[in-house]
Amino acid sequence: MARSGVGFGTSGARGLVSDMTDAVCYAYTASFLQYLERLPPLAGADRRVAIAGDLRPSTPRIMRAVAQAVTGRGYYPVNCGAIPTPAVALYGFQQQIPTLMITGSHIPDDRNGIKFTTAAGEVLKADEVGIRAQTVSIPDRFDAGDQLRTPGEPGPLDGAARAVYLRRWLDAFPSDFLTGKRIGLYQHSAVGRDLLRDIYTGLGAEVICLGRSETFIPVDTEAIRQEDRDLAATWAPQYRCDALLSTDGDSDRPLLADEHGKWLRGDIAGILCARFCRADVVVTPVSCNTAVERSGWFPDVRRTRIGSPYVIEELDHAVRDGARCAVGYEANGGFLTASPVHIGHRQLAPLPTRDAVLVHLAILGLSIRSGKPISQLLAELPQRATSSDRLPQFPTTMSQPRLHALLSGGPTAINQLFPALGGVVAIDTTDGLRMTFRSGEIVHLRPSGNAPELRCYTEADTEARANALLQQVMTRLGSWRG
Repeated sequence: MARSGVGFGTSGARGLVSDMTDAVCYAYTASFLQYLERLPPLAGADRRVAIAGDLRPSTPRIMRAVAQAVTGRGYYPVNCGAIPTPAVALYGFQQQIPTLMITGSHIPDDRNGIKFTTAAGEVLKADEVGIRAQTVSIPDRFDAGDQLRTPGEPGPLDGAARAVYLRRWLDAFPSDFLTGKRIGLYQHSAVGRDLLRDIYTGLGAEVICLGRSETFIPVDTEAIRQEDRDLAATWAPQYRCDALLSTDGDSDRPLLADEHGKWLRGDIAGILCARFCRADVVVTPVSCNTAVERSGWFPDVRRTRIGSPYVIEELDHAVRDGARCAVGYEANGGFLTASPVHIGHRQLAPLPTRDAVLVHLAILGLSIRSGKPISQLLAELPQRATSSDRLPQFPTTMSQPRLHALLSGGPTAINQLFPALGGVVAIDTTDGLRMTFRSGEIVHLRPSGNAPELRCYTEADTEARANALLQQVMTRLGSWRG
């Protein structure tokens, strides 16, 4: 598998579609199931494995290959169809069966992936090691191009997972929760586009569906395209929306724009969502906005490495420590709950995997509860802004030595690289190199875990300054190519 060009990203395998042949997808799936057979959660199960996928052109083929691997290991594939990642994960948790989501998330459709979830939760880093260590036999079912000779189908469509996800929201929130709200739903090619419409109309909102596309659009909630910014700025006033809602391709990461059509960054949306949940423990990666601490709303804020597996591990620790309501979020906006969330006299069960819907409902709920538009909720937050970019074609073999040399040189080396920032006062190596300067501004450099690029995050008191600081840093980093 290592020679295929397909490698592990967050909780699964990901690579170019051309590299994700049927044989490679079969091997990864067989390795996952073989690994699970050694763990208690799969022992004695009813031998079902749920499979779902996003709307990429390559997804149906990969679903077929994955289904053949499931049957090849003696299990029964459940074809959940095109539904969000959290929907199939929730179904697996409730049924106590593993799930496989075919998705490349937000990346272009020349790539795809397989996200693995056990009956108990997301695949963590320790599980990844165990899956990669498996040796599996590949049957004689593939042609010279490693494609299945007889592809078959993943089985008849089973709508149970979709229904379970819909009921999750309609049962936990009052039927009039969104009554009076006018929502623009940017559907593009998100797999949850129709399901989200059904949820929000079911809770009383007037939903206007916008921008539906039958061609895949790689909407990245951490790097919002200028065309999506322009669309939001046009749609919000045109349709008199209280908010614009959307997600990435597999609908586990939210996008939300205020009544003016300004998209919120995920780590700001996460703070507001955590407040709606009345969380006492908030877990978030080290790269996220420090307004979460500055707000004073949460007794316990815990920082982790970047990636949902690390957030989930720390959430587990928080629950064991006795947290009343432990939640987590990432810079991409994906929100996770490890404890029940109380909505009036109702209760929303935990869902320890990335989800988008709770963020949408929570921020709208705060707006309704306070009688304030979303823009005013944002204005009341501690005013800290973040920005991010990446240095492409800069693999780990180049970035790690550079960061190691910078760290080894201490404050002197850092101040020489960034002479205009007033001197470094704190260094955090939780994940990459995060530097806080005397001005309170932050520069965070981190090699990507799944792409040949160096990622850069900045934080300052205003959006303009965070963006300007980012440009300064990226210019300085350009000298590292020499």
